[in-house]
Amino acid sequence: MAGTTVIAVNHVTKAYNSHRAVDDLSFEVRQGEIFAFLGPNGAGKTTTMRMILDILKPDSGTIAVLGGPLTEATKSRVGYMPEERGLYKGVPLLELLGYLGALKGMSAADARQQAIRLLERLELGEYRNKKVSELSKGMQQKVQFIATILHRPELIIVDEPFSGLDPVNTQALKDMLLELRNDGATILMSTHQMHQVEEMGDRLLMIDHGRCVLYGPVDEVRSRFAHNAVVVRGQGDWSVIDGVKRVTVNDNGREFTLHLADGVTAAEIMHRLAVSPDHHVSSFSLAVPSLTEIFIEVVGGRNNHA
Repeated sequence: MAGTTVIAVNHVTKAYNSHRAVDDLSFEVRQGEIFAFLGPNGAGKTTTMRMILDILKPDSGTIAVLGGPLTEATKSRVGYMPEERGLYKGVPLLELLGYLGALKGMSAADARQQAIRLLERLELGEYRNKKVSELSKGMQQKVQFIATILHRPELIIVDEPFSGLDPVNTQALKDMLLELRNDGATILMSTHQMHQVEEMGDRLLMIDHGRCVLYGPVDEVRSRFAHNAVVVRGQGDWSVIDGVKRVTVNDNGREFTLHLADGVTAAEIMHRLAVSPDHHVSSFSLAVPSLTEIFIEVVGGRNNHA
């Protein structure tokens, strides 16, 4: 996925009085990827996104978006879904979306056609003439998402896009974000839902106290924190394998984590299982922690020593 750099943040700092919300932060977001932006509350994520969107100015450092400083011309190529949702409550959906599309340079006919298509896609077609105030919060959130992608932006920035949505609508938005990524759009996504990052994310940045603490491809970051253990499925007494110091049973007895003695490698255990007549292995993998576990280890550890 080697894409052009769509966002380049270089040594950016932003302070509010004596508090540094963002502290010498550098990263890049590449064309055609889902880039997950993670961190605890108050870590500086929203401040960073607002600087990327030129809502706030950095105190120092530079930010380039779509090849340079964000201008009125390039703003029309960006879609932004803020965490603080905001729609005109007294306006019918089609009228509202048509107006928002016009602000992004769409023709009235194109905006209407695209709005109808997206409303139907998210099962809001029958509400097209309803006012926003007549919709549930979940429906309003889907409308906000439609407004974000209506003008087919090249860069999509979404802040907690799944917050408050039920599993069905969460899946619907995930599917659309993945389709947009596959069609070449670049997505910067801030979320606290780590399992969504594991499923969707290509690369990630985790910040804490305004500074980078983890940065890189999602799978690579998880592998970096891999425990000295392997996960197997199959039959046999796993505890008798030389080099296994203890066994944890998972998934109602269908999966087993083999915790290895110091100095023993996963390759050695794989070989011993392969030549053992008393064991049948149907799957074998490294025990890689979830992003939630990594988040707690990295952020919790830093804050405990702050």
